[in-house]
Amino acid sequence: MSSNVTIFGAGSWGTALSVHLASSGRNVTLWARRQEQTNRIRETRRNPKYLSDVDIPESVRVTSDIEEAAKSASMWAVAVPSQKLRDVVEKMRPHQQYANTVVSLAKGIDSATLMTMTEVLDGMFGAVPQTHTGVLHGPSHSEEVAQGLPTTVVAAAPKRKVAENIQNTFMADNLRVLPSTDVTGVEIGGAATNVLAIAAGISDGIGYGDNSKASIITRGFSEIRELGKAMGASSQTFNGLAGLGDLVATCMSGHSRNRYVGEQLGRGKDLDQIREDMSMIAEGVPTTHAIRGLADRYDLDMPITERVYTILFEGERSSENPDPMLE
Repeated sequence: MSSNVTIFGAGSWGTALSVHLASSGRNVTLWARRQEQTNRIRETRRNPKYLSDVDIPESVRVTSDIEEAAKSASMWAVAVPSQKLRDVVEKMRPHQQYANTVVSLAKGIDSATLMTMTEVLDGMFGAVPQTHTGVLHGPSHSEEVAQGLPTTVVAAAPKRKVAENIQNTFMADNLRVLPSTDVTGVEIGGAATNVLAIAAGISDGIGYGDNSKASIITRGFSEIRELGKAMGASSQTFNGLAGLGDLVATCMSGHSRNRYVGEQLGRGKDLDQIREDMSMIAEGVPTTHAIRGLADRYDLDMPITERVYTILFEGERSSENPDPMLE
């Protein structure tokens, strides 16, 4: 177990986990990119933009100095949006000698390279053999974690010992953590469910009922599992929290940003307008592009992903030809 943890990224998930870890007795440093945000959190012990009604314990050290953050702990948890990961890691890399374990918290795929988040981390930290990478995923809305509501997630790393270290660091009475060595399965499950949440939201926005959404979830689950198998993941992983569990939570919950984006699309709103109205990033939008690219790479038929792609990036109206999502 690591008693000192630095969280890079002061968005909703980084904020929630800093509260959770501090409440569990860990020494937490929270790195925020903007000094203005750091100053506000220090002054008010609230994050002005993310989970603004949640009190951040005084014990959480907040900084925008990346070297200070890096030196504060040997376990780093990276809670930045997937498409920003490379930029942040470039800033972290000069200080990588301080890290023993780097945990990805983002549920996404790098849209430029189709690499998973741990593949990006491995590529940038791989020169230092003692630096291990892993991932923490599962049905875990930040709003509920920050409130201390019961949650169960999966910690995955290539070496079980590393996965168990992540497990023991984040484990608490209200947050259960299961270890896994199927990193690919856990990451694909976490990323692809966001695409399906957009599809489920589109169904809601059009005005379809629970029956159609159940069809989307069921067919979508099959798509995710086939993609994972093609990439070398275990089918069993998708039957658990990192697959089916995450899928149900993100497709059904009012907390889900991706489901919200889909719902607004289903009501006829333009994607740019939806993004402008949102204060937080919906990972499913860039991930749709990446998952479609992976489907092409592995020659897979993923009709729900394809349908979401045409709506997001080719201007097709969600009310036109909805059948591919219901087959």
